[in-house]
Amino acid sequence: MRTKGALIWDFHQPWSIEDIEIGDPRRGEVKIRMEAAGLCHSDHHLATGDIPMASFPILGGHEGAGVVIEAGEGVDDIAVGDHVALSFIPSCGRCPSCRAGRTNLCDLGAGLLAGASVSDGSFRVTARGRDVYPMSLLGTFAPYLVVHRSSVVRIDPEIPFEVACLLSCGVTTGFGSATRSADVRPGEDVAIIGIGGVGVAALQGAVLSGARYIFAIDPVEWKREQALHFGATHVYPDIDAAFAQIPELTTGAMAQKVIVTVGRVEGRDIDLYLALTAKAGTCVVTAMGGILDTEVTLNLSMLTLFQKNLQGTIFGAGNPQHDIPNLLALYRAGKLNLDDMVTRRYRLEEVNDGYRDMLEGRNIRGVIRFTDADR
Repeated sequence: MRTKGALIWDFHQPWSIEDIEIGDPRRGEVKIRMEAAGLCHSDHHLATGDIPMASFPILGGHEGAGVVIEAGEGVDDIAVGDHVALSFIPSCGRCPSCRAGRTNLCDLGAGLLAGASVSDGSFRVTARGRDVYPMSLLGTFAPYLVVHRSSVVRIDPEIPFEVACLLSCGVTTGFGSATRSADVRPGEDVAIIGIGGVGVAALQGAVLSGARYIFAIDPVEWKREQALHFGATHVYPDIDAAFAQIPELTTGAMAQKVIVTVGRVEGRDIDLYLALTAKAGTCVVTAMGGILDTEVTLNLSMLTLFQKNLQGTIFGAGNPQHDIPNLLALYRAGKLNLDDMVTRRYRLEEVNDGYRDMLEGRNIRGVIRFTDADR
C-alpha cells in the first residue's frame, strides 16, 4: 500500500512528509486505518538524538488510534472493524516480566528502537527503496500502519479517536506515575514538575487519589492556568518559587510525592527534586534524559538519612491491556478530563507546526487528525 508518512532522515532535521510503502500484515499482525495520532515529546527526542533508533529513516509517532481493516493469520481476538488504541510498549503475556504482572517491562520492549517487526524481524515500511524504522514498532505519523497484535488494545467504539490516542503513552504514563509509581494516598501533598500532557495526566491522577495540596510547577503562565483548571491547588513558575511557599503550607514537611514530567530531565536537577520531597517520600522521575547522560547531582546523605525514594517509571508502571480501557471508562464516566487535554488538531503536513507549538509551550497535547487527503 502506497501512502504518506512523517519521516526524519538525520538528527536535528524537521519531519518530512513523504511517500511510503506499507506491507501487508503477516502472522500475528493487523493493519489499521489511523484516525488520530498524538504529538508526544518522546518523538522529538528522536530528532535530538536523546532517544536513538537503530538507523534512519525513522517514521515517527507512538500515540495513535484507528480502525482495524485487515487481520493476519493467527489473530483471533481482534477483528476487522474493531476500534483500537496502540500501546507504545507491546505486551506478550508470556515473558518473565509479563508473568510477574509488569507488562510495561515486557521483554518485547527490547526491540522498540530496533525497528524490526515482532513477528519475523523484517520491516513493514519502506521509503525511497530503504527500510524505515517505525517509532516504538508503531509509526503512527502515517494514515495506515501494520503492527503486531501485542501492541493493540481494543476500545469502546464510542470513544473519540483524538481522545483514545492519548492513552497510547501520555495519559497512561502520567496517570500511572501518580497512582502506581508514586502511589499517592488521600491527604498527601504532591508536587508535579512540568505541565504538559504527561504532567496533566499525573495531576488528574493525584486529584482522583485524594491528594490534599497539588503543587504544579511550570515556567509557562498559560500552562500554570491549565494546571489550576485540571485541579492543581497552587502553581509556581520555578523550583525557587515553590521552595518559598511549600515549607509553610506543609509545616515544613514538603511534598510526600514529587513527580517529574519535564520535557527533558537534567541530572543536575535531581537533588532539587529530592529536596522538595518529604522524609520517607518518593520522587518519581517519569521524564526522559539523554540516553548517554550519566551524571547526577545527589546528596547521598540526605537520601539515606531522610529515607527518601528515587523512583524511575515507564508507561506509568501499568498494564496497557488493562489500564487503557479502564482509563477510558473513567473518561466516559466524567471523572477523567481528556477532552480539554487536546489543545490543537493538526493535519499530517502540519506536524512540524505541532512540535513547534509543543516546544514553545502552547499545547498540553497536539493531535494529528487524519483526513482523506492524507491517505
